[in-house]
Amino acid sequence: MNIGSFELPNNLFVAPMAGVTDRPFRGLCKALGAGYAVSEMVTSRKDLWNSLKTSRRANHEGEAGPIAVQIAGTDAAMMAEAAAYNIDRGAQIIDINMGCPAKKVCNKWAGSALMQDETLALQIIEAVVAACASRHVPVTLKMRTGWCQAEKNAVTLARAAESAGIQMVTVHGRTREQGYGGQAEYDTIAAVKAALRIPVVANGDISSPEKAQIVLRVTGADALMIGRAAQGRPWIFREIAHFLATGEHLAPPMVAEVRRLLLEHLEDHYALYGEYTGVRSARKHIGWYVRALPGGEAFRAIMNSLGDSRAQLRAVADYFDELGTRMDRMPAATARAPLDRDEEHMELAA
Repeated sequence: MNIGSFELPNNLFVAPMAGVTDRPFRGLCKALGAGYAVSEMVTSRKDLWNSLKTSRRANHEGEAGPIAVQIAGTDAAMMAEAAAYNIDRGAQIIDINMGCPAKKVCNKWAGSALMQDETLALQIIEAVVAACASRHVPVTLKMRTGWCQAEKNAVTLARAAESAGIQMVTVHGRTREQGYGGQAEYDTIAAVKAALRIPVVANGDISSPEKAQIVLRVTGADALMIGRAAQGRPWIFREIAHFLATGEHLAPPMVAEVRRLLLEHLEDHYALYGEYTGVRSARKHIGWYVRALPGGEAFRAIMNSLGDSRAQLRAVADYFDELGTRMDRMPAATARAPLDRDEEHMELAA
């Protein structure tokens, strides 16, 4: 699997999720089998580039390449400038966001709202590709099937994007109108794959090794992008890779391994965000890990009452130590209920 000159170790990707896929989480997923990860969405608004939130999102210190940064906006010149800005700060691949369904993004005519204006969408693509060409930086595109059921234009836009120099297209199998409700469909992704020569990535509702195998088969996609299913279960990438390679299920991780992974992730998280913000933003990660575990809901309530990192670390360690007395391995994954948060973009960069 290649993106431009970059050869990836496999075809299992981490979806860009605002407030989730920061540098610590991307590194964790890569260590557990993901072949590629795209950063959180970074705004093209120049007045926000020096904000604390954007600087954290653009932090790639010590990150293994290729470093991919997703940018969002509605003005072609601003998007081109944002691409150059992020390349100067370490980006090796630029991804254009035309898939985010969040109202606060679409109300500004960014994200998936751009699929309603193919002329503007193509202007943005051409400007970003031109800005990246002299740097030899490949540009990719993430999109939906269309704005609504009656306006599924993914194939048309994907063809235009390929002609303009886009080197990979990711399609989430829902319209913007669907948000994250209902079921993702894969016929449109298959149609995009059939229409293009460049790699096509399938995204949406890929939450198990069996589903991954089915989606690859029915779409013919070159790769899979996984979002919500990796929250609290970042080892899903190695589970899928093992199943695709052998047809057999990998045993769930040992409780002791998950304890170590989560504690290391938390330490990295605090280092990026600082004590106050780090403790509070870590709560969602901890909650995702424990929600299906014995006493998980009660433990989440305890987490929300702890205000310093040492107390949070001790509580997590104690919880998993006690869990380890009940079971050696984590429970096998079960179907998860839909989240009430967006899979890929839960807040606009600000």
